[in-house]
Amino acid sequence: MAIISRIADVEDAQKTIEPLQLPLADPLGADIETKTFNLFSTEDDGLHAGTWETEEGVSRWDFAESGEVIYVLGGRMTVQRDGEAPQEVGAGDLAIFPKGWTGTWTVTERLSKVYVIYS
Repeated sequence: MAIISRIADVEDAQKTIEPLQLPLADPLGADIETKTFNLFSTEDDGLHAGTWETEEGVSRWDFAESGEVIYVLGGRMTVQRDGEAPQEVGAGDLAIFPKGWTGTWTVTERLSKVYVIYS
């Protein structure tokens, strides 16, 4: 059986609302609110998939233990891996943050994404 969710039909009441915080990411400056709808997780927590929304802000990410694949539904951000040039990511883009990726995300327009986190 496939697990299917119509993302547009997920209501705010179904989402977990919390500030962005470690171990996910470290906000640099003001608190950043996020909304998450986790659609699927394996029993061993090796894979998670769902949607995530965030307000504007700057945060530091460290994918030491896991990697993430995202598809941006709306909004914009600049991602910059440590020691590399910044890259723009926006609606319709697929981005991969492999294990070991460290750097900053600067969300410049309220962002919504579909995510798959793997270990």
